[in-house]
Amino acid sequence: MLEIQNLKKTFENGSPALKGVDLKINKGEFVSILGPSGSGKTTLLRTINGLETSSGGEIYFDNKKIDNSNISEVQKKTGMIFQEFNLVNNLSAINNVLTGLLNSSNKFLSLFYLFSKKQKIEALKSLETVGLLEKSYSRSDELSGGQRQRVGIARAIIKKPLLLLADEPVASLDPKSSNLILSLLKQINQEFGTTILCNLHQVDLAKKYSDRVIGLIDGKITFDEKSININEAYLKKIYS
Repeated sequence: MLEIQNLKKTFENGSPALKGVDLKINKGEFVSILGPSGSGKTTLLRTINGLETSSGGEIYFDNKKIDNSNISEVQKKTGMIFQEFNLVNNLSAINNVLTGLLNSSNKFLSLFYLFSKKQKIEALKSLETVGLLEKSYSRSDELSGGQRQRVGIARAIIKKPLLLLADEPVASLDPKSSNLILSLLKQINQEFGTTILCNLHQVDLAKKYSDRVIGLIDGKITFDEKSININEAYLKKIYS
């Protein structure tokens, strides 16, 4: 599904964010990445999705090497969930979900949110999947933080991605909402076979919902282990 070889990223100011990351994610896996702030977690996900350009190394997705010629195709097959939701406040939940189709729709029509009936039905199905069908026509700024993140998930899954990238999806949520969001991602993973790569700070959530947990610090992977095997010794490698 996803294979990363010696991936490097150095920003224009000379600061290295990724220092030779090697990683393989199998189809249908739920993998979480743990690491302190500044460890390179966000940069890793953004580089996979083409939101950042790498400084070296290779990424293979769905058996194809990612480069400038096919990055748009890769983005059509991947969904992204952001820490700060990235919703348009004055749009309804359904219109925010429909923005997930902008890369695959008529650019002129989508500019005015003139989506087809079929696309609107798919948006409603996505909102139903995340338990927000009754909020379809509510403005996003009228929703709670947990509801806003569920809209963000619905937007990410409307195009039925093969890979779902979640960047700190529960960082600003309370424990109850955090468990709801992670259980929802796990449901999507199991019911649709969607491969999920999720950045987290919460060790307990990573162990509870993931198949594997990866430790990342200072742009390098320090461990890659089944979640049931994660103990204090592993955590000290990234949090000591």
